[in-house]
Amino acid sequence: MATYKKRGGKPKTKAEKQKSIEEGSTTAEVFKSLDENASKTEQWVASNQKYIFAIVGIVAVLVLGFLGYDKYIQQPNERLAMNDMYSAQKYFNEAVNGTEQDSLFSLSLNGADGKYGMLDIVDTYSGTKAGNLANYYVGMAYLNMKDYVNAIEYLNAFESTDDVLGPIAKGGIGDAFVQLEQLDEAYDYYVQAANDRTNNYTTPMYLYKAGVIGLKLGKNSKALSFFNTIKSDFPNSTEAKDIDVFIGKAQAARN
Repeated sequence: MATYKKRGGKPKTKAEKQKSIEEGSTTAEVFKSLDENASKTEQWVASNQKYIFAIVGIVAVLVLGFLGYDKYIQQPNERLAMNDMYSAQKYFNEAVNGTEQDSLFSLSLNGADGKYGMLDIVDTYSGTKAGNLANYYVGMAYLNMKDYVNAIEYLNAFESTDDVLGPIAKGGIGDAFVQLEQLDEAYDYYVQAANDRTNNYTTPMYLYKAGVIGLKLGKNSKALSFFNTIKSDFPNSTEAKDIDVFIGKAQAARN
């Protein structure tokens, strides 16, 4: 389970939970490496948004078609939850596509004009597929708003067997831990994200991030293994472009 070092205690009230904690500054070298050679999670999501939203849409369809333990209780709840989620999902999509991201992510979280926000979906429909999916939206919204503690909490609560959303959630937790300067935890979640379910989109990205953070932590052999896997198994990925440079760094650090 994700843990983090408290800074002034975990937010308890609703008002406190909606306030963004200060963005933790980490070493310039770590961020230089991450920024120059791999997109951050939110940037990757933006550039691949159509694919991700298609996946989310598929999940939504599965929710509506899910045969629950009681068709007279579970299924109606799922349908109600998905209907109530529509407005919040729309705000989230607009935030990813638009410019006023913080305000739109806030609307997605808290709702507007009497419509439910994702936080309401999580609370009201706890135990449903829709409520679980709302945890993902809430976590990603908080990550984009630089509220890293809440991002970790909600992404950790999200459960998925999807080939893309599952790794993205774990990788998002890793990104949040980097920002909180907890590199050991970030490394662990990047490794989990890379190994979660192999695909050509998320696997090389998180192998790369695990390798970069691994070098900072002195896990040089592991980093070298990650970089070699990118070169051999994902030669057409963005991360493979300059991977020989990082292979060289890992080899030199190991000696």
